[in-house]
Amino acid sequence: MRILGINALFHDPAAALVVDGRTVAAAEEERFSRRKHGKRPVPFSAWELPEKAAVWCLEQAGLRPQDLDAVAYSFDPALARPAATMGLDDPWDHLRLTYARQAPGFLHTALPGLDPDAVRFVPHHMAHAASSALAAPGAETSSVLVLDGRGEATSHLAARRTGDRLEPLYGQELPHSLGLVYEELTEHLGFLRSSDEYKVMALASYGTPRMLPELRRYVFATGDGGFHATGVPWAGLCPALRSGQAWSQAHADLAASVQACLEETLLDLVRWLHGRTHDRVLTLAGGVALNCVANSRIAREGQFDRVWVQPAAGDAGTALGGALLLSAEAGDRPGPMTGADLGRHWSDAEVEAWLKTAAVPFERPADVAETVAEALADDAIVAWFQGRSEYGPRALGHRSLFAHPGRSGNLERLNDVKGREQFRPVAPMVLAERAPEIFDGPLPSPYMLFVHGVAPQWRDRIPAVVHVDGTARIQTVDAAAEPLVARMLTAFERRTGLPVVVNTSLNTSGRPMVDDPRDALECFGSAPVDLLAIGPFVIRRGALFAGGRTDTAPRKGT
Repeated sequence: MRILGINALFHDPAAALVVDGRTVAAAEEERFSRRKHGKRPVPFSAWELPEKAAVWCLEQAGLRPQDLDAVAYSFDPALARPAATMGLDDPWDHLRLTYARQAPGFLHTALPGLDPDAVRFVPHHMAHAASSALAAPGAETSSVLVLDGRGEATSHLAARRTGDRLEPLYGQELPHSLGLVYEELTEHLGFLRSSDEYKVMALASYGTPRMLPELRRYVFATGDGGFHATGVPWAGLCPALRSGQAWSQAHADLAASVQACLEETLLDLVRWLHGRTHDRVLTLAGGVALNCVANSRIAREGQFDRVWVQPAAGDAGTALGGALLLSAEAGDRPGPMTGADLGRHWSDAEVEAWLKTAAVPFERPADVAETVAEALADDAIVAWFQGRSEYGPRALGHRSLFAHPGRSGNLERLNDVKGREQFRPVAPMVLAERAPEIFDGPLPSPYMLFVHGVAPQWRDRIPAVVHVDGTARIQTVDAAAEPLVARMLTAFERRTGLPVVVNTSLNTSGRPMVDDPRDALECFGSAPVDLLAIGPFVIRRGALFAGGRTDTAPRKGT
């Protein structure tokens, strides 16, 4: 079966292609359009489709729209109710539902040749659940928990996977929503809701949860698999912030209190689910599953032996989940994800053609990994563009910025490069076999979705990646899966004695992650980055701005 998955209705529009149960490609529309999150999650934008991402996915398999057996659209308008009857203040939500009902026609227009009857509506939270439970390795019998802002009429789903079948166990009806509570807090703190929730999580580490007793009156598990989460009197807890206004200790304390309350409620839901299934494996999806602090507490204090989180846990992941669900229902055995590198890539020859067209001075060293390690050891900031781009919000060694972790000033330096708040942390990248001696937490951690305690003897050695609370959100690297990155880490340790490199996303504030070579060149040209490693080639900032010639002659190592 050839099935295209589409996420479009709320935010993070994306497309994914599953052929005979195997994930061929997956990409978010923002990487093509260069609009952060693709669009804002308002009813007036609900008609917008991930057209470029969908066309690219089909091209990867040499398919035409008419070759598809089905298209999974990750929202079922038949399950939705008017917003007012669900206690939501969203007077234009009916427009969103109108657009959803017309999705087959819109897709037919966007993908000429597609049969509108091939489009099938998949319940939003079932698509989330499938993106995790059906994609996780070794999860043929497992529990799955989905939490986000909202779907059709619910904000949560607890379910179980047995073989290739998903059985729903409980869904929390709106207006109760842990995701919406966190969105409200994001807006109250002067950030952009449905976008900047990760900033709140970072801010929380600077506060103490002194408002937790008050919050427990409004946010709590109900003991039956569901929860109460609505009506928080934000203004009574601390004053609202306007965008760009400086935060106070009270704002950090509020963030810490909501984070603690969220974690408590999630743990209660996890315990209820384990009591129903007694499974060993829990998988997580939905926007709330991007809260790596909460994930770590679930892994540490929940009853499950293993916790796996979909790397594209937000709405983008429902494109993959919808396709996997229809594939499984058609009789194909869904194959587990082997990595998040499911996006676009370019051959060495194609990258070289881009560089020649851009008329930039470049070189081809004998080993780009060694060259990058040497630059990092000399305290350079390196832009790293290699292989297929990542699916989901984390840079995982394909579209990354690297720096030396032993220089404490590199945190401020990277935040300046990216143009973002100074309380924002950066992440350590480490070989999987070296991680246990440095970090305490769920291992391996290839998708940067948990936080880990940093061993006391290492905190002063890698200060750039240690957050204010002594933790770090790590990415472990498997040398078999990522040989080039592993070689760079090994070369860096050989020069510095440190088996860790700073890793953060290759972008600047308000922009999507770099995806194609043009994006990489534009980012490199506009931000104070010292070296761009793009495929087997490198561009040095000094040469670029010194008017160096384009290197078209034979190069060292060729």
